[in-house]
Amino acid sequence: MGIFNFSQDLGIDLGTANTLVFVKGKGVVVKEPSVVAKNKQTGDIEAVGSSARNMIGRTPGNITVIRPMKDGVIADYDTTAAMMKYYIQKAMKNRSYFARKPNVMVCVPSGITMVEERAVIDATKQAGAKEAFPISEPFAAAIGAGLPVWEPTGSMIVDIGGGTTEVAVISLGGVVTSRSIRTAGDDMDEAITNYIRKHYSLMIGERTAESIKLEIGTAGDITKNEEMDIRGRDLLTGLPKTITITAEEIALSLKDTVESIVDAVKNTLENTPPELAADIMDRGIVLSGGGSLLKQIDKAISDETKMPVFVTEDPLESVAIGTGKSLEYIQHFRSHPNVSSRPTVE
Repeated sequence: MGIFNFSQDLGIDLGTANTLVFVKGKGVVVKEPSVVAKNKQTGDIEAVGSSARNMIGRTPGNITVIRPMKDGVIADYDTTAAMMKYYIQKAMKNRSYFARKPNVMVCVPSGITMVEERAVIDATKQAGAKEAFPISEPFAAAIGAGLPVWEPTGSMIVDIGGGTTEVAVISLGGVVTSRSIRTAGDDMDEAITNYIRKHYSLMIGERTAESIKLEIGTAGDITKNEEMDIRGRDLLTGLPKTITITAEEIALSLKDTVESIVDAVKNTLENTPPELAADIMDRGIVLSGGGSLLKQIDKAISDETKMPVFVTEDPLESVAIGTGKSLEYIQHFRSHPNVSSRPTVE
């Protein structure tokens, strides 16, 4: 079968909001938004990543800005493949041995269908991978967070991404119980946008909504009622307008989204075997993903579950790091073709 040179292989966190590429020995070398700007007339890719994201809401009629991933799965196959090809080439641009196509470990949501998983694998190969191996997103997040996933003890990970929230209990290298909901960071942004449109008749863009979430968004009680000035288009006059909103209002707008995430955690715990539940009570629940950076989301989950909750050291990169660290199991995946998104070690 031969020995893989893992340093030439990649781990990819193909997320709804961001795509990260991990290179063995180098760490995360690419961290860019999952956004593509496309010319509608010619079909050419005009920009990818940060440069494309900067075009959102600012493009002429012949250019459209696409987010080819939705709810953690591929919404636009060809654009996703083109985006991944760009990022793979960017990650490998200084490698003299790029002549050999890399093997790629790519993460997928735990609730993905076989058809959706096959689309991810095919798109990864089309982007330049020799072989593509799917790995469950919460499993990769747990590895990246440094949890003892291979030991006979229960570890609980909650990965709050852009399109999905993945909750899983892991033991002995496998997912014991999991829940994947399509409620996450994007829904928080949408909730903020809808609240401001409803209460102020003001239309704001998705970048403004994200800025509000990051600056004054909170999932729990307000300790300091911060304020923020925002600009948008008045729906009554059609003219630009500036208003001031408070952290209390944003907390109210995020209430339903946060409750959905908390309920997913509680439902997963209810389906967890008692021995593993006892382990989790001792070790606590670990949060990862960009959504875990929302202020007091750890406290909101802790208050409902009565368990300690921690945010991992590097929540934005934990899935990519875990995907990269899983490269050493490529040989195992190749030997066991029926092993899909839930890797186990014999």
